[in-house]
Amino acid sequence: MHLPPAPTGAVRLPSLTGLRFIAALLVFAFHTTWQTRYIEGEASEPLADAFANAGFYGVSFFFVLSGFVLTWSARSDDSAPRIWRRRLAKIYPNHLVTFVLAGVVMWIAADPFTAKGTLANLFLVQAWFPDLTVPNTMNAVSWSLSVELFFYLSFPLLWRGLSRVPVHRLCPLAAALGVFTVVAPLVGQYAITGTPLPFIDDGTLSFEQIWFVYFFPPVRALEFVLGMVAARLVIEGIWPRVGVLPAAALAAVGYVVNSNVPYLLGIAGTAALWLTPLVAAAATADRDGTWSPFRGRVLVRLGELSFAFYMLHGLVVGYGHRWLVAGKALPTPAGPALLLAALLVSLALAYVLFRWVESPFVRRFGSPRPVPLPPVTTAAPVPALEAKE
Repeated sequence: MHLPPAPTGAVRLPSLTGLRFIAALLVFAFHTTWQTRYIEGEASEPLADAFANAGFYGVSFFFVLSGFVLTWSARSDDSAPRIWRRRLAKIYPNHLVTFVLAGVVMWIAADPFTAKGTLANLFLVQAWFPDLTVPNTMNAVSWSLSVELFFYLSFPLLWRGLSRVPVHRLCPLAAALGVFTVVAPLVGQYAITGTPLPFIDDGTLSFEQIWFVYFFPPVRALEFVLGMVAARLVIEGIWPRVGVLPAAALAAVGYVVNSNVPYLLGIAGTAALWLTPLVAAAATADRDGTWSPFRGRVLVRLGELSFAFYMLHGLVVGYGHRWLVAGKALPTPAGPALLLAALLVSLALAYVLFRWVESPFVRRFGSPRPVPLPPVTTAAPVPALEAKE
């Protein structure tokens, strides 16, 4: 299956790379202040409240970003197998390394393994199981890769469909997708049942309801497709000219809103309503060469490490908290110091993973392969061929 002819965004997008690290940092903040608390005392509750939705917001950004970037870089001479090869080269080596690392630390900590959860995690299908014991097994954050893998496998077909949508219908399509991101949590709330989990929100929601809204790949695909549509709107020159700072302010307002709506509305797709304008505005700034606060060298470099950082930080944070913080009467400065140490260790390990695993595999399997020139003959000049992937 080859992609259809379509406009292409040839410009690199360093602002989106910088934003990737900010999104990963939101997930880190959620895991260190709400899920596991490194800082106790008077500051604990305000920090937990402030970052209670940060992880959900960061993951939604990644889903929108995936759709946007894949569409931005789509080429008419590409094929589905090439796309799948590139994406697997990007995500699976990091996943496999952190899967093994998770197994090692789980063995050291005497944590239980289940065949179902372990195999589902290894093959990145864990998000498809409406079973509390499966999606967050092994390296818990890899559930999002299970969702991303569904996006990647679906992208060639989705792109063929989107490329056939007339330009004047792109805005109504984006609006419809936005409506569906609100409808999905309402379906989860009122059409799905199950045994309530007392430790989630107010204790009235079941895992099945949460799974449908937060984990189920087809529902999360609404964010991915919205990112795809936004990319086409930017490429076609239709996206409204909203500056990066107003879009960032809108995303910040959206975070506050999502933190104060009913639980199912706040944990998943509705974040895309606030984050998609920021993705589009940052890409537009890079394309047009206008100012962007997310294009600095340090932030972009951290953004390049963001996937490896995301994949490693949960293990560092979770087991670091268990072994160094939980149940211990630490002096007041120790919590912030250990939090900083967890961040620095996660970044250091991310650099190693990026440098020695992610980058080599992307270069080897994710880069275009040159097309050999035909034999030289005297009957006709040799045509100039472009390298294809």
